[in-house]
Amino acid sequence: MPLDGEMPSQPPLHVSLVAIPEASVSTLLGLYDVLNAFPMLKDFVGMPSDTPPFKVEIVGTAAGPMVLAGGTTAQVHRSVGELDRTDIVIVPSLVARDGRWEKGRYPELVGWLRQVYGRGAKLCSACSGVFLLAETGLLDGRDSTIHWVYASHFRSLYPDVPLHPEKTLVVAGEREQFVSCGASMSWHDLALYLIARHTDLTAAQAVAKFFALQWHHDGLGPFMIFEGRRDHGDAAILDAQTWLAKHFSVADTVTEMVSRSGLAERTFKRRFTKATGLAPLPYVHRLRIEEAKRRLERTSDSIDEIGWRVGYEDSAFFRRLFKRLTGVAPGQYRRQFQVPSFARAPAGGPASRPSSSAEKVDPGQAGRQRSPNPQLKIS
Repeated sequence: MPLDGEMPSQPPLHVSLVAIPEASVSTLLGLYDVLNAFPMLKDFVGMPSDTPPFKVEIVGTAAGPMVLAGGTTAQVHRSVGELDRTDIVIVPSLVARDGRWEKGRYPELVGWLRQVYGRGAKLCSACSGVFLLAETGLLDGRDSTIHWVYASHFRSLYPDVPLHPEKTLVVAGEREQFVSCGASMSWHDLALYLIARHTDLTAAQAVAKFFALQWHHDGLGPFMIFEGRRDHGDAAILDAQTWLAKHFSVADTVTEMVSRSGLAERTFKRRFTKATGLAPLPYVHRLRIEEAKRRLERTSDSIDEIGWRVGYEDSAFFRRLFKRLTGVAPGQYRRQFQVPSFARAPAGGPASRPSSSAEKVDPGQAGRQRSPNPQLKIS
């Protein structure tokens, strides 16, 4: 890697941005603009070389205009049939129909990805773009990430690809030849990573400052929303989950669920874990922390009060658990996600009304239902 402040003198790396009708225009053109910005940046922040480090093209199965997801048209510069070699391939975020990816729709692109990989190309994906990369089979046994909404479906299609939706950026392969990033806007991290690795750190910092891009140092855990699995077909467990959704703050929650189910404790816990993927107590913790997140976003209650409301007498325990499950401390979470005062409507305006998700749990219910000193441990 060159020293900070020194741009390499080698020819520009060829970057192929893959366009298909499911592609998100914001990711595709955002990456195109940022990776092509070096001539413009030189006038503003004094880039140390006249040679742009990247030559970026939008490629697809055919050259010409293509309507992308959302109805916006983008210009495909070159057909992949004309391009037998490239240095970096990026598949942008894809908007899967009904949240489901249909395999086998782009055999020409899948074959081309295998071909250019065999000739040394680095394969990258933004968000759900990893669906197309995984179709090549090249990711089997290699760590990846994706938007957390798509994680369950991805695992069902590609069980041999280890998935980490809580991670912003995952680099895999003995040559670091596979790079994936998670939720859609983490393409910022992908762009900065490629600039840092293939130019220098100073260039990556200059681009970040110019475009106000930020590394997601804390991962994507703070952005993930917990929703317990309910499609398992176990009626007794589903009944327990339905009760728990409104009574997660009561003391001895697991004991109460077991009693209500009429099952032996061991049987209940085994069936609950099999059905939901989590043991009962960790499931309870996640429901509580999810409600705490909503309260941090939408109220001015103190952190200790919020912890008490969702079921924790020990505020230190609550803070530790919150950080373990989300990746950030409660105060940092509030600063990151609470709508700033200047963006809120005046009192009585539309934005001042409670949202539907906030109405799911009565704000006072948790405190009224809890009995003191719930003995819960991190599991």
